[in-house]
Amino acid sequence: MKIVFMGTPEFAAICLEEILNSKHEVVGVITVPDKPAGRGQKLSQSAVAKLAIEKNLKLLQPEKLKNPEFLEELNSLDTDAFVVVAFRMLPKEVWQIPAKGTFNLHASLLPQYRGAAPINWAIINGETETGVTTFLIDEKIDTGNILLKEKVQILPDDNAGTLHDKLAESGKKLIIETLNGLENNSIQPQPQENPGELKPAPKIFKEDCKIDWSEPIEKIHNKIRGLSPYPAAWTNFIQDNESKSVKIYKGYFEHNQENSDKPGQIKFEKNQIKILLSDGIYYVEELQPEGKKRMTDKDFVNGLQDKSDWKIS
Repeated sequence: MKIVFMGTPEFAAICLEEILNSKHEVVGVITVPDKPAGRGQKLSQSAVAKLAIEKNLKLLQPEKLKNPEFLEELNSLDTDAFVVVAFRMLPKEVWQIPAKGTFNLHASLLPQYRGAAPINWAIINGETETGVTTFLIDEKIDTGNILLKEKVQILPDDNAGTLHDKLAESGKKLIIETLNGLENNSIQPQPQENPGELKPAPKIFKEDCKIDWSEPIEKIHNKIRGLSPYPAAWTNFIQDNESKSVKIYKGYFEHNQENSDKPGQIKFEKNQIKILLSDGIYYVEELQPEGKKRMTDKDFVNGLQDKSDWKIS
């Protein structure tokens, strides 16, 4: 089939590469316009744009998806299906164009975790299973009829980065299965089930990433790994009334009740960073102090001159 692919980040680029290696033909790629980024404000391309240029594919980067010239060009490609991965909400004028429809790959088992950050929220909420879903796009976000699903296990040592890679691996294969099924009419779209309580996956902002140390220690641990490596959970380390923001990427915990009289203290012992909490100890293994590079607990402790009277907030 002739395919137009729409996407932006690395997750989408991995899926595009898989389609390029399949029997289907990519006749166009749509991604966001290049944007200024970094200190020099140089124009930065999306991962999908870079791959499209590398593979010499027709690349469209419209500012507005309802632009008449863009819609005319899209119609002229004579496409069988549109594939969407981590892009943006499409107007009806776009998704109704192809004969076989427009489908999206979403990194959860829909209808759970609709929204912009399904990978992060599944780990933050302590799930042991998630997956990928292909579904037909309609007027609302992530609510269209299901085409195919694939389950993926979340292991105790997974973080958002490792789960991203597992879901991309599973998702790229599901896209090819979906394209093949649409081509031979072997897939029957099914309405999304109503499971009762829906768990959302809204976009994550900086304030959402601040660690609340009063929460149960396991919940804190899930938040840290669910936000690692990006956007990263953070807290404040305080000494002598001086507060510095610190991102925490990795750690582990042990339960005990011995610290209930001194929660919030930080102890540095045997090159370890121990945060004393009311229900246990959290050991920070990888962190990034404000204005410095990411480092191990050992490097951080070795760089300290005064190791007394540290707290978190």
